[in-house]
Amino acid sequence: MRAVRCHELIGPAGLKIEEMPDPTPAGGEVLVEVKAAGINFPDVLLTFGKYQFKPPPPFIPGNEASGIVRAVGQGVTSLAVGDRVATTMIFGAFAEKIVSPELATVKLPDNVAFDVAAATLVTYATTYHALIDRADLKKGETLLVLGAAGGVGVAAIEIGKLLGARVIAAASSPEKLAFCKKHGADEVIDYTKEDLKERVKALTSGNGANVIYDPVGGPYAEPALRAIAWEGRYLVIGFAAGDIPKIPLNLTLLKGCQIVGVFWGQFVMRDPKKNHANAERIFGWVADGKLTAHVDATFPFAHAKEALEKVARREVMGKLVLVP
Repeated sequence: MRAVRCHELIGPAGLKIEEMPDPTPAGGEVLVEVKAAGINFPDVLLTFGKYQFKPPPPFIPGNEASGIVRAVGQGVTSLAVGDRVATTMIFGAFAEKIVSPELATVKLPDNVAFDVAAATLVTYATTYHALIDRADLKKGETLLVLGAAGGVGVAAIEIGKLLGARVIAAASSPEKLAFCKKHGADEVIDYTKEDLKERVKALTSGNGANVIYDPVGGPYAEPALRAIAWEGRYLVIGFAAGDIPKIPLNLTLLKGCQIVGVFWGQFVMRDPKKNHANAERIFGWVADGKLTAHVDATFPFAHAKEALEKVARREVMGKLVLVP
């Protein structure tokens, strides 16, 4: 089989296409012929050696894929050869064939295409876990989404609306803000031109946002936190801006608010059954047309370097997908 492998921790420039032996499923695992693999920001971080998990080179990046089950290991009961599935992993998805644990592999509804499935699972499952499991977002509350045009940002807009929240989307260009509106945002903020804190307060009659969804970090974290509502929940998703912010903790006292960490990858390992149930519910919503994962572009494996560089430059609206 062919696979995209990272040989040096120098970013996407360290990626090469190589021939490798086909993997074999062990007990409790399935072999999946990959039809599409989603690209996420952690994939970029992995190629620099800057993610929470640091596999030594050479390794295969990629943490989500969709495809067809071609073999099952001993003890697998919920999946069979020929099933259309999606799966997630810490790394290893950018290959023509992968093995995946049964509990990490979800059957796809017949009307969900492989490219859409590969653009859905990580971002929407992360966001489901964040908004429902961690923040308990309620109908009628206000949700502020930073980096709202990216993969997890779009997922936050759509799931937030599905849960009955009022969604304020913050992004960095008029084109991205229009994209957020198209996906359901009620209000938008260009945080490169507007004062984030003051604009959020103006849009909420001074009350602030009940839940803040932050995959960006950097210079936007503190002004966003200053615009949180009394007893609000600030969700720490990631640090796409590059810098991990240092927060004055007196703000949490003054607002009676919570700063809530969202480490979906660790949640998957600690509670795989609950994550599997979350994923099934997400794909049910996709099949019903309630969620619409946006595939910005599709690249062949040979152009993986170019695709990851686009993600690193934050030039993507929604998700990019690789196909063998």
